[in-house]
Amino acid sequence: MQADPAFYGPLQYNPLWMWAGAALLALVAGWYVFVLVSTRQPVTVEPVQRPAALTDLSALRAAYLQRIDDVERDAAAGHLGLRASHQEISLLLRRFVRDATGVDALRMTRQDLERHPLPAAAAAVGLLYPAEFGTEPLPPVSASAASARQAVRTWS
Repeated sequence: MQADPAFYGPLQYNPLWMWAGAALLALVAGWYVFVLVSTRQPVTVEPVQRPAALTDLSALRAAYLQRIDDVERDAAAGHLGLRASHQEISLLLRRFVRDATGVDALRMTRQDLERHPLPAAAAAVGLLYPAEFGTEPLPPVSASAASARQAVRTWS
């Protein structure tokens, strides 16, 4: 069988192109490795967790009772609005719970506090809810301050 004179066989590529393609693939793979390695967070050794130091509860109580008194005084002087005063008292109570127990009560609802279980804190926060989120007229700041003081004083 004769070869068709109009048909030409495929031209062979130069072997240099194969090596150039392989080098380009290796270069791209190397770039990805470099980017991943250079942007990783350094491996840190976690420090040994030591038990938390015991809190001096009487000093903590005194400090938070003073802060509650300050908020009540600021509200009476007109430096803080009613709702802002109630919210500040609630925030102080939650911070006290956090400092006394280590539980992050700042981000917890009343139901979360009940489930944790921190029923004393949940009851105190529940008493403050109407003043924080209720409609006008708001209860007096002295009532919220008194319930927060009671919760701080009786905390054990």
